[in-house]
Amino acid sequence: MSRRFRPLRPIPLTALLLLAACTTAPDSEPDDRWRPAPGVDWQWQLSGRLDTSVDVPVYDIDGFDQTEAAVTALHDKGRKVICYLSTGAWEDWRPDADDFPESVIGRSNGWDGERWLDIRETEILEPLMAARIDMCRDKGFDAVEPDNMDGYQNRTGFDLTAADQLRYNRLIARLTHDRGMSVGLKNDLPQIPELVDDFDFAVNEQCAQYGECAEMTPFIKAGKAVFHVEYELPTSEFCADSRKLKLSSLLKKYELGVWRKAC
Repeated sequence: MSRRFRPLRPIPLTALLLLAACTTAPDSEPDDRWRPAPGVDWQWQLSGRLDTSVDVPVYDIDGFDQTEAAVTALHDKGRKVICYLSTGAWEDWRPDADDFPESVIGRSNGWDGERWLDIRETEILEPLMAARIDMCRDKGFDAVEPDNMDGYQNRTGFDLTAADQLRYNRLIARLTHDRGMSVGLKNDLPQIPELVDDFDFAVNEQCAQYGECAEMTPFIKAGKAVFHVEYELPTSEFCADSRKLKLSSLLKKYELGVWRKAC
């Protein structure tokens, strides 16, 4: 993810007039996508029957499993809704699973039916991911949470580098922004300084357990929410620090059902 100096030449008057006209025009269309602020409360539910009664401003739900009607129901309650997708791993139960050639499917990522993707193969993966993000847009989601965005740090079956990951993560961010939605960086803490400008918020698992929560501060300093979850620590061990860091922290169970305990 050099500029060369060239000597200046006189600019004709007509060119100057054209240049002035261009500089007074707006650079682009207004960007009104949603940008969640630090500390906003949320609910993350990826399994079980969707419970829309949790009184929080943000929901993060599965993009495939949930319908346009479910997103609309949450919008009717004043919620913003994030579309969970796996963009770095193949899942054998998804309706588009057969569209992924075996050549891009690697080792298991530790979850049943999930295997890492060869994110270097963007000619194959870009149209597949674009179709998934189109689905989120068409259902009315406000944002996308792309999961498994740190394959370069894992045994994927492919020789992935940090540069490969930066390139792929930025591709996913661009595809999402092009469709008018915001996008979150999932985990991948080492690359936060390089990616914070490309993403609108972050989603983190277990930074308190591993003593890494301070690494999320670039997002907070940029005025961007960090949606954070712990699974194994009691709230008494992380909520005080979460409040100081302005994280949006929850205690959840690994299945990510309805149950939650917020800081």
